[in-house]
Formats: sequence, structure tokens, C-alpha cells
Amino acid sequence: MKLISKLATFTCIAMYVSYIPQIIDNFTGNPVSPLQPLVAMINGILWTGYGWFKTYKDWPVFISNVPGVIFGFITVLTVYVH
Repeated sequence: MKLISKLATFTCIAMYVSYIPQIIDNFTGNPVSPLQPLVAMINGILWTGYGWFKTYKDWPVFISNVPGVIFGFITVLTVYVH
């Protein structure tokens, strides 16, 4: 289970870090649709809250979704501010 937890955490973080090319596109004048990163940000907020507010904190869930909040927000923000 520890190996699965670590792999899932890594792949979740990698999924959210993959927004960097979209952020770059936004800055270079080729804005992407904000819908998917907005939904990813909301999903990250919900899962981060779930991991944090459990009686026994679910650190892999929390840690792996914090980047979703950050990168989702940055991607949506840069769609409109570039």
C-alpha cells in the first residue's frame, strides 16, 4: 500500500504540473480554455480539504492535491491576465 500511495501521489502531482505548458501558452498570447483547469482547481480544493479535515490526516491525498489548487488557479488566472 505504501508503494501505491507514493506512486499515486507522484502521478497526481505530475498531472497538475503538466499545466505549465498551458500557462506558457497563456503568456505567449495563445490562451487555453479555463474550464478544465478551473474544474481541476475545484477538485484539488475539495480533495485537499478532505485530506486535511479527516480525523487522521490523509497526507498523500492532501499533498498530491495542493499542486492542483496552485497550478489550476495560476492557469485560470493567466487566461485572463497575460
